Parts: sequence; C-alpha cells; structure tokens
Amino acid sequence: MDLLGRIKSRSFTVAYSSIFVSDMHPLLQKYKPALTFMVKFFVIYAVLTFAYNRYLHFYEGEADPVTRLVAQQSNRFINWVGFRGSVEPHSQEPTMKLIVNDKYVGRVLEGCNSISVLILFATFVLSFTGRLKTSLLFVLIGGVLLFLVNIFRIGVIGVALYKWPQHQEFLHQIVFPVLIYGLVFLFWMLWVNKFSKT
Repeated sequence: MDLLGRIKSRSFTVAYSSIFVSDMHPLLQKYKPALTFMVKFFVIYAVLTFAYNRYLHFYEGEADPVTRLVAQQSNRFINWVGFRGSVEPHSQEPTMKLIVNDKYVGRVLEGCNSISVLILFATFVLSFTGRLKTSLLFVLIGGVLLFLVNIFRIGVIGVALYKWPQHQEFLHQIVFPVLIYGLVFLFWMLWVNKFSKT
C-alpha cells in the first residue's frame, strides 16, 4: 500500500474510532455508577484477597492464628451452653479438631474462620457509594457481628454434630451457610437502603 493509501486508511480508523467513542459516551455516562462500583469492587476484592493470601502463606502446614482463635472461642461457647468441649491442633493437617464430650465431631479449618466472608462483605460496602467514615464504621460493626455469629455457628454445629451426627451434611452444607450468607445479604441491604449515599 502506498503512502496515500496508508494515510486514507489511518484517517478512516481515526474517524471511525472517534465516532465509536462519541457513540459510547452516552452509554458510559448512563452506566457510570455501575461501572464505578464494579471497578472499585474488583480492585478492593483483589487487594484484600491478596493480603489475606500473603498472611496465610506464613502459616503453611499449621492452622493460622485467626482459625485457632475462632476454634477456641467456639469451644468456649460449647462449654458455656453446658457441654464439655475442647480443641486441639490436628496432627496431619492445618486445622483444629473440635471435640464435644470427648467425641471428635469435626474440624475447624481456614475456610471456617469467616475471613473470606468478611472480605466479601467489606468489599461490597466500600465499593458502594458512601461516606468513607460511615463505610468504615459499618464495616467494623458489621464485621464484628459477623465474626461473633460465625463463632456461634461453629459452636452450634459442634453441639449439633455431637447430638445428631446423621444430619452432618444438611447442617454443615445447608443450614449454617444460609445463616451466615443470609446475614451478609441483610447487612448489604441495610447498607444500601439506610446508610449509603445514593
């Protein structure tokens, strides 16, 4: 292609690109809040998940401190409701064994410590339009409540597995995930309807 053909081709590309961009501008303006939310969500989620994975990297081969804390607090709840509970590190995997009345009922692993749920909760709140101070306060209060509900959830699962081991899958896979994720959803709705700027 000669020089004149290249110039014409480039002019057509530039003209087409400017028409495309000018056609897209109203769409971008129309969906700007949704696009802003999505970009903020993925960036915050990626940063928090990366930081959490770096934290876990220091505890390969053993239960991390948050998981140990959750197991110990769940055990306190089990003792508080009148059962004899105990926890101990698992000898073959990075988890904590949960024991009720001298019976091994389950293990508390990293996925049970609620940090992944808290990251998801915090990401949504921080990504949705709101004042920074209000957002951080809502994340702090909501995060503490979710953490406490998770300890209650694990304690109740421990007692329920001791009393009704035949319902393990139903309790662990359906009832208690609905409890924790349902609460996250309610907090999100409360945030969107009551506290965030619209």
